[in-house]
Amino acid sequence: MKSLLFIGKRAAIVIPSVLGIAVLNFALLHMAPGDAADIIAAQSGGATTEFVAELRRSFGLDRPLWQQFFIYLGKLLTFDLGVSHVQQRPVLSLIAELAPATVLLMMTAILVATLLGMLFGTIAAMRHRKWLDSIISVLALLAYATPQFWLGLMLIVFFSVTLGILPSGGMMTIGQDISWPLRVFDVARHLVLPAVTLGLFYVALYTRLMRASMLEVYTYDFVTTARAKGVSETRVGFVHAAANALLPVVTMAGVQIGHMLGGSILVETVFGWPGLGRLLFDALQQRDLNLLLGILFISSILVVAANLVVDLLYGVLDPRMAK
Repeated sequence: MKSLLFIGKRAAIVIPSVLGIAVLNFALLHMAPGDAADIIAAQSGGATTEFVAELRRSFGLDRPLWQQFFIYLGKLLTFDLGVSHVQQRPVLSLIAELAPATVLLMMTAILVATLLGMLFGTIAAMRHRKWLDSIISVLALLAYATPQFWLGLMLIVFFSVTLGILPSGGMMTIGQDISWPLRVFDVARHLVLPAVTLGLFYVALYTRLMRASMLEVYTYDFVTTARAKGVSETRVGFVHAAANALLPVVTMAGVQIGHMLGGSILVETVFGWPGLGRLLFDALQQRDLNLLLGILFISSILVVAANLVVDLLYGVLDPRMAK
């Protein structure tokens, strides 16, 4: 009963949070100069003032801002994200077409980053102030300080150009008629470099966080008791201490979902990964407000849902949090 009440309280926050983010997105985007009519007129070359005015009227951009807001909010409540002004396609269709690629990239990156970060952080804490701890700490600092775009380019140069063992861009090899197991392997090969580029920063972050959390847990009485009972140091570290040091890492992983979604814009551009990041970048350049608002709205749902999952994991990892 307490668990259901805990889930209900967390879930009740989702709807007002998403609506609040949608309102904020609408306000911020309409503060920016220019709109889709200006971009289309500029691309057409010799557009007249009447042509631009007609475009704005057809897009509904000539209406007062408060009317545009209530129209947008009414459509949002029915999950109607409108039509892309530039691409002339339903926004929901465009997002549904490219969202799986971004979700695959993000989930792979955060899964690898979390697992490696917890592993390296645990090993560093178990070898505190020894040479292995120093090496892991230095490598984590270098990974933390390395710009993502530079790392992505260097990985392409080394693994794609020099060694020729991994593809440099795209999501799959075009023009091949192969079975689904080989298709999965092909997508996995294309996924390696962008996932590593996106996730390496978070590996460093989670390594340092897990190490600090582990060192704190090592001071607790139950660790001293386990050692006094003759439990091996490996079991103390990986079983007793690590299990109780996970909460800060899980918290950070949930918070970083939104940050990782922003980072995917750069990574998808560098590697030509066909996801929401590139679509968002194009929509921003084209001032396609409907598409921008739709992507940001769906992104906010993903981030809020990820944080809800983190809250639920809290209740599993530490039952006291569900009270």
